[in-house]
Amino acid sequence: MKFSRRTALQLTGAAVAAPALLRASDALASSGTVKVYAWQDYIQPNIAEKFEAETGIKLELTTYGSNDEAQSTVRASNASDFDIVFPSIDTAVNYLDENGESYFAPIPDSVNTGAIIPSFLRDSVGLGGMHAGNQILLPFDWGTEGMTLNRAKLPIADADLSYGDMFLQEAAKGAAAFRQKSVIMGAGLYLDATGEVPSNRMLDVYKSEEDARRVWGAVTQWILAHKDNFGAFWNNATEATAAFKDAGCVIGQTWDTTGLLLNRENPDFVYRAPKEGIITWMDSMGMLRGAPNPEQAVAFMNFMLQPEVGGMFSNNTGYNSAVAEAANFANDEFKRQFNEVYTDAVLGNMWWWQASTPFFDPIRNEYVEIITNA
Repeated sequence: MKFSRRTALQLTGAAVAAPALLRASDALASSGTVKVYAWQDYIQPNIAEKFEAETGIKLELTTYGSNDEAQSTVRASNASDFDIVFPSIDTAVNYLDENGESYFAPIPDSVNTGAIIPSFLRDSVGLGGMHAGNQILLPFDWGTEGMTLNRAKLPIADADLSYGDMFLQEAAKGAAAFRQKSVIMGAGLYLDATGEVPSNRMLDVYKSEEDARRVWGAVTQWILAHKDNFGAFWNNATEATAAFKDAGCVIGQTWDTTGLLLNRENPDFVYRAPKEGIITWMDSMGMLRGAPNPEQAVAFMNFMLQPEVGGMFSNNTGYNSAVAEAANFANDEFKRQFNEVYTDAVLGNMWWWQASTPFFDPIRNEYVEIITNA
């Protein structure tokens, strides 16, 4: 996807194809319960209370901290314990049963898909949102994984910041934070840019098992050669924040929300894009094929696709909503940080997580274990 900061802001102001209000068909689900399985910070009290007040439906929320956890839970229940799940869209291939059928149902026609930024809906198809000719996952939000650093201790200019700084800066000794399954992508982008480990900007790891092992093996060995810089591993938002606030890390590869929320507390912390390209993800929303409350699930999806709710979500989490006009409902601080981080140059150099291949996760997990146990 190629777009500038200006076009991104224009997209958020685009007219939606259907009214933002809940559809008349949702009145059929004005009672009962909806069971939602979401990331830990997605459905905060203000959103849950607004949903229940507007729809009369009781929200039963269960949270998870990783895609692996969500996949395991859905598989164990044969997709029947929950109505709605929020998977990262590139992990859709991990939600297939032994017959190759998706655990997600086709998106019902009564869901207001016209509320989504058109380009995101279009690009979701190639990232994993479609299966067997049906749209099964809808873009919900997007965000990035770049660098959080303490500028008071590491005064690196934006234009010079690199994934390699976690391992090459003397001030980062014992003070670099990262998620193992992501750092081998970030370090790989650095090593590809320097020519040390050619990988076609890490797209080779999706091509074949041989390429994945060649690239990740070399990247892992480089990371281990700099393990003196390891400060803290993180696997969820809480652990990422604690790495800086409690473990004393001064730099790390983190989700955008980690750096942006730290910046709101202490301006010494900033979140910025590495020069090799900021890693970009898209999370999605889908209804499980065994959803016990399908009518209430549709009502919940349409509620979450309202621009006002999208703005609330961004204010709560710092993530960017995939709903058109949602930015109009975000607060001034969110808009300020968006403009600071997502310059034209950054948005023109984004690296998207690709749709997973069958060998991608198993092989990556082998190298994650090597890094973890180093």
